[in-house]
Amino acid sequence: MTQSVSPNPTACLALADGTLFYGMGFGATGQAVAELCFNTAMTGYQEIMTDPSYAGQIVTFTFPHIGNTGVNPDDDETGDPVAAGMVVKWDPTAPSNWRSTETLKTWLTSTGRIAIGGIDTRRLTRVIRQQGAPHVALAHDPDGNFDVEALVAAARAFAGLEGMDLAREVTCAQSYRWDEMRWAWPDGFPRQQDAKFKVVAVDYGAKRNILRCLASAGCDVTVLPATATAEDVLAHMPDGVFLSNGPGDPVATGAYAVPMIQTLLEDQSLPVFGICLGHQMLALALGARTVKMNHGHHGANHPVKDMDTGKVEITSMNHGFAVDGQSLPEGVVETHRSLFDGSNCGIRVDGRPVWSVQHHPEASPGPQDSFYLFERFAAAMSRRQMA
Repeated sequence: MTQSVSPNPTACLALADGTLFYGMGFGATGQAVAELCFNTAMTGYQEIMTDPSYAGQIVTFTFPHIGNTGVNPDDDETGDPVAAGMVVKWDPTAPSNWRSTETLKTWLTSTGRIAIGGIDTRRLTRVIRQQGAPHVALAHDPDGNFDVEALVAAARAFAGLEGMDLAREVTCAQSYRWDEMRWAWPDGFPRQQDAKFKVVAVDYGAKRNILRCLASAGCDVTVLPATATAEDVLAHMPDGVFLSNGPGDPVATGAYAVPMIQTLLEDQSLPVFGICLGHQMLALALGARTVKMNHGHHGANHPVKDMDTGKVEITSMNHGFAVDGQSLPEGVVETHRSLFDGSNCGIRVDGRPVWSVQHHPEASPGPQDSFYLFERFAAAMSRRQMA
């Protein structure tokens, strides 16, 4: 076993191959077992930790200054952190931001999430890039007592994300309406008062900012659980249907989601828009395949090319599975492509208001490069109303 040792360590990260990283623990105590991924974003650690798409994963942050803007309730993408834990280079500093209401450390403690600092994140990132996303066990014990063999065994016993339907674990328990719009100075989040379109959003692990973008585009949004049937969706008589982001293996979630989407697609004029897992669900419903990536895309600096216009958008990404662009059936066109590795990042159905993207247009790293996708959805629903 190779080891990276900090003086008087209070946390240990054990990889399934036996590699150990020691550091200083913060947040909750205990143990978490998950897949390890890295995220290259320089901001947004709170949004990342609360993104439901990170269920079943521990996140290594490649940017060293984590915690410096604190935490506040407005930046949560869901009620509590969903990522199983976090790994950082330096121990978080005291926050310096006018919006901060709590420190990262106290927030992680109160929400039951384990973290480790003092790690050589560059080395760890190289491991992930070269060997693929490893299975790991992360332990935090203030006394520094670790059963290393048990930690490695726990990492090796982790089943992995392939075949896991995690959408069921992060979806809403029952339907609800959403009218909160994007944040605006000085009053925060305004409410949608004049909605023009009725949208059903299927929640596979929806981020709040996606729902805000839909509301800002003029939508009256009703959110339904991931297991909703086509009859459940159509009972709301929507002008359009949105398929949300989410975690896990799209094939596993597709066991119940794909038949539902295929039924919706029988209406040739119904606008359907998907993001992230919703993109993968739509692709599967249309007859394409998905594949597990080596280490996925996780960050806020991913260049994506719009194949129709040639425009390059700087996007936020968070996915470990991808649509196989070579498997798209006739009549389904690739609309977006990653300029990092050429992987598929978007599709549309010829002659129909049906499309999806792999990246997250609501995260605004561009900052507004991809918001046109929500406007396109609204325009498609407007045409359906006028038909």
